[in-house]
Amino acid sequence: LTSMASNMRSFEGSNFFRQRLILATLSGKAVKIKKIRSKDDDPGIRDFEASFIRLLDKLTNGSRIEVNETGTSMFYQPGLLPGGSIEHDCSLQRAIGYYLEALVCLAPFSKTPIHAVLRGITNDQIDPSVDQIKLSTFPILKKFLGTDEGLELKIIKRGAAPEGGGEVIFKCPTRQKLRPVQFTDPGKVKRIRGVAWATRVSPAVTNRMVDSVRSVLNQCLADIYIYTDHQKGSQSGKSPGFGLTLVAETTNGAFLTAELASNVKGSEAGPTVPEDLGKDAAKHLLKEIHRGGCVDSSSQSLAVLLMCLGQQDVSKILTGPLTPYTIQFLRHIKDFFGVTFKIETKSNKGTDDNEEDLNTGGDKLVLTCVGVGYTNLSKVIL
Repeated sequence: LTSMASNMRSFEGSNFFRQRLILATLSGKAVKIKKIRSKDDDPGIRDFEASFIRLLDKLTNGSRIEVNETGTSMFYQPGLLPGGSIEHDCSLQRAIGYYLEALVCLAPFSKTPIHAVLRGITNDQIDPSVDQIKLSTFPILKKFLGTDEGLELKIIKRGAAPEGGGEVIFKCPTRQKLRPVQFTDPGKVKRIRGVAWATRVSPAVTNRMVDSVRSVLNQCLADIYIYTDHQKGSQSGKSPGFGLTLVAETTNGAFLTAELASNVKGSEAGPTVPEDLGKDAAKHLLKEIHRGGCVDSSSQSLAVLLMCLGQQDVSKILTGPLTPYTIQFLRHIKDFFGVTFKIETKSNKGTDDNEEDLNTGGDKLVLTCVGVGYTNLSKVIL
């Protein structure tokens, strides 16, 4: 009991709920979270968090999960990650991307390769879409795994918010150890690719989005190709919607992404105009390119996690300004693994103390750490 108490981490509040459970699972340390929305009118964990807990229960073997009656306190003692086939109906409060981000962190360390079928919302305005995870997260994962053989994310049905109706298949190979990565020169942007998707609306919507994106980006680059994906019938989910995911690929293999989705049917903001969405998505991509780095803001947290779990060797990566989510992730990595990152500023303009540069997100950061030499124990247990 004493060793268990010393091995347990305690937190308060509902923020960064997913981070804490992911890191608890990987480190094997128990976690207790108290005062979850205890002062709210509707206290306790939400439906999407309960769905995430159920997904963790399916992923692990021998986990102990206890949630009190009001849902304001939970205890989680992680088990092993056996892998294999799982199916999960995700809560419609959040998109499939919310669950996939966690799966991507855990899947490489399971005993056998994961084959997951997830159902729910594939694209919304809150979480990374399935397209963004494929275009931005997979290239990072591939660098640490050393291969993309067996890594797959396939959209069977698209499902827009709020009703969903989407379905995806995620497959991931397992590794006993990760490779250390040195990635500090993103190179220059050489081409832009993307996906313009639409469900239960006119097929012309996708072309209107593509034309408006080109009106902005063709001024910067000629090599632009955006795939149009108009789903109909049973593959179009249960709600009308459309959106756009763009990715800028650099000469050194960095992938910077941006995306937007239309307003939910009946929302107070009113209907979205495809031309406006296309132009705004193009501007978001240009902002992401300006932020720079070798990983975009949506994949920063995965990159720092895999750097921490790498072999006992130095990993170094260049990023743009850190997102609040990544900053908290770095704190939690120190809590669970005792790893501290060295963060150095690399200024765009060659100046050290340029206040304007910092405020506009002009500074890039070099993150360095020595991995903990994390070994996938599940691979060697018979």
